[in-house]
Amino acid sequence: MDGNVIDTVHVAVYDTFADWEIGHAIAHINKPLWHREPGRFAVATVGATRDPITTMGGLRVVPDLTLDEATPHDSAMLVLAGNDIWATEQFAPFAEKARVFLDVGVPVAAICGATGGLALAGLLDERAHTSNAAEFLDSVGYAGAHLYRDEPVVTDRDLITASAVAPAEFARAVLERLEIFEPSVLESWYKLYGRRDPAGFHELMSVQG
Repeated sequence: MDGNVIDTVHVAVYDTFADWEIGHAIAHINKPLWHREPGRFAVATVGATRDPITTMGGLRVVPDLTLDEATPHDSAMLVLAGNDIWATEQFAPFAEKARVFLDVGVPVAAICGATGGLALAGLLDERAHTSNAAEFLDSVGYAGAHLYRDEPVVTDRDLITASAVAPAEFARAVLERLEIFEPSVLESWYKLYGRRDPAGFHELMSVQG
């Protein structure tokens, strides 16, 4: 790969953005420690406009670019965190951007309320998926209930979905799809962050790079 090329992971940002749900994922995408190809990936935030948004935790984020400026051609993945606006017109443009990405084979990863927004847009009707609970998605009246899986995270083709209480599993699926780490490193990473096993820390400390 050309060492000057950076693969950008686009993170959608909007008011009530659930900070903690994607923290593991974006921190380890952006931080080159343990990466197969250090410096290959970077994170960029995408808003409906360039106006600042306020996360659920009260952090102020100024988007790097707008939805109109974010294209699948320039992206390795679109990440959608949970939020309180998923059932409103505020979130609809983000769901439509996810459709554009999926239509051309660029991965989309959604967690918590973002899965509800995708369900409303019909994007879960033909893909295996999960969410916070089957009842949560049933409430939106979507056509994909038969494909719901009661699991922390589910990957079906280019779509990753996860429960709000599974940020480590969500991150593992994202990191795996992007091939950020060697498989053995990813296993050690999950041993530490997902299983809280200190052996994972010692294994990671032995990784060069």
